[in-house]
Parts: sequence; C-alpha cells; structure tokens
Amino acid sequence: MTNPWTSVPSVRRCGAPNPSRRASTVVDYDPALIGKVFEITEPVTVTPEMIRNFCEALGETNPLYTDEQAAKNGPYGGIVAPPAFAITFRNGRHFFQNIPRFGRSGFDAGKDVEFVSPIRPGDQVTLNSSVKEIYEKTGRSGSMVFVVVRSTLKNQRGEVVAHIDHRFMHRA
Repeated sequence: MTNPWTSVPSVRRCGAPNPSRRASTVVDYDPALIGKVFEITEPVTVTPEMIRNFCEALGETNPLYTDEQAAKNGPYGGIVAPPAFAITFRNGRHFFQNIPRFGRSGFDAGKDVEFVSPIRPGDQVTLNSSVKEIYEKTGRSGSMVFVVVRSTLKNQRGEVVAHIDHRFMHRA
C-alpha cells in the first residue's frame, strides 16, 4: 500500500528558498492535509493492572493512582491514571505510519499534552489523529520541516480525556 501523504498534489508552499543550498527548501503540500484524520484506533479498555504497571515503571507512588482505599477518599472517588498515562495510547507503535514525510530523515521532536479529564479503570479509550500543522524552520544544520499531529483521546462516553500534539521533524 502506498503512503497517501506522499502522493498528494503540491499546492501549498511552506517556508522560503535557502540561498546557501543548491536545492530549494520550499515545502509543497496539499492544504487539505490539515485537519484530515488518518488514524483511529480500536478502543483500549484501561485496567487497574495497566495503571499499576505504568506507575511502577515510572516510580510513581501517589496513592490516588495505586491504592484503592486512599483513592476512594480522594477527589476522584477512586483510582485514576496519572496524567502522563495518556501518552501510552499509540496502537502499539512508536511512530505514526501515514504522516506526511518531507526530506531524507526525521525524528520525534517532542510532544505537548493537554489533560482534560482523568482516565479511570474500565474506560475504553480511543485515539484519533490528524495533521494539525506543517511548517518549516531553518537551523544551524539547515532547513527542517515540522509536521504536528494532533491526537485526541476519548473515553467510551465520547468525552475528551486528552489532546496530544506530536511534533515530527524532517530534514529538508
């Protein structure tokens, strides 16, 4: 299967030519990419064991996440997952398979996470991802293209529990 993002018509320009390089670093892309959903995961049912394992891996000892009795008396009325637990919902992969790629190499350039509401044991969490933004920057090593993917996590009631903006950098 071909990557649908690499075969779209080039109609939008991002950035400007870099006079210090032979090839232009202007990035062309179809503006219809922005906002287009390209991944929706199957629901994942959160279990107390998943939360406990996550806490153990991070050394998290807050009783709101690990102690049922203490959590019942806390602000959420039961165990909740730590906010960082939201970043574990990636369909078993470290990188998205079908994001736009520009240039010869790329890597994960960081995340911004907005926690909206707690994730609880029994929640069925789905993630849908879309391209939020594409922009170009010039650094010491040359031109870079950034693709920002927005993932929205929802529970079984359709309530948003988190937004994650994944930033991927590609050398132009």
